[in-house]
Amino acid sequence: MKTAYVFPGQGAQFSGMGKELYESNPNAKMLFEKANEILGFDIAKIMFEGSDEELKQTKVTQPAVFLHSTILASTIENFQPDMVAGHSLGELSALVANKTLSFEDGLRLVYKRALAMQQACEVEPSTMAAILGLDDNIVEEVCASIDEVVVAANYNCPGQLVISGSIEGVNKACEALKEKGAKRALVLPVGGAFHSPLMEPARKELQDAIEATEFKSPICPVYQNVTANAVSSSDEIKANLIKQLTAPVRWTQSVEQMVADGGTHFVEVGPGKVLSGLVKKIHREAEVSQA
Repeated sequence: MKTAYVFPGQGAQFSGMGKELYESNPNAKMLFEKANEILGFDIAKIMFEGSDEELKQTKVTQPAVFLHSTILASTIENFQPDMVAGHSLGELSALVANKTLSFEDGLRLVYKRALAMQQACEVEPSTMAAILGLDDNIVEEVCASIDEVVVAANYNCPGQLVISGSIEGVNKACEALKEKGAKRALVLPVGGAFHSPLMEPARKELQDAIEATEFKSPICPVYQNVTANAVSSSDEIKANLIKQLTAPVRWTQSVEQMVADGGTHFVEVGPGKVLSGLVKKIHREAEVSQA
């Protein structure tokens, strides 16, 4: 019986997130104030009082979700994870939780990632869509048959795969997938094609920052998005993190591997309950809870 701590990504944010932590825990308050210094703006204020619109900006969303998750993890008594994983952005939160990255370095990388992704989104109009009710291989085949940039991006749970690419590519794929019997093909309200080749400019920019950052040996394995396997080598973690922006998030496969490696209890650390729901859909017998 092993406990896996899992960390959400972009989309889990809400106004008021982290406020209770800030007010009730002196260490949490100190970390929020340190984050304001590192970022050069009052992110705590936006998290506690900002509108949904303000929180939706990638350059705010990503550090906000990361801060909520990592600061919450720092308040867990006797925190001894057997394994960790994070969905997309959440992988950086997981790497702070398992001591691969320091809190400060993790936040700097997250902010760099957010700015680079926002910039890449402005270069070429692009989007993502959730495809429900089809086998993964059908979605992959349809994407491969379309003469535009469109790829499988987030393997969230069986029957739920998010595709990513150019606006035309995603629209064409949605039509073709409906014809193949998809229950839903829903274009998402996102500003870009995350986890697709269109993120290559952001990947290059983030690579330099990742290579310049110290990665330590983790206290437990991380199941990374790119491979869905347990990784404990800091060099391998770094290499996988560099690939992450243009590669798919293999969440279904990561959870299946954690279960195969003895993971029975999944604790979601951060805003919302999205990952808890996905874990249950992937493995019905898993025990899930929120930190």
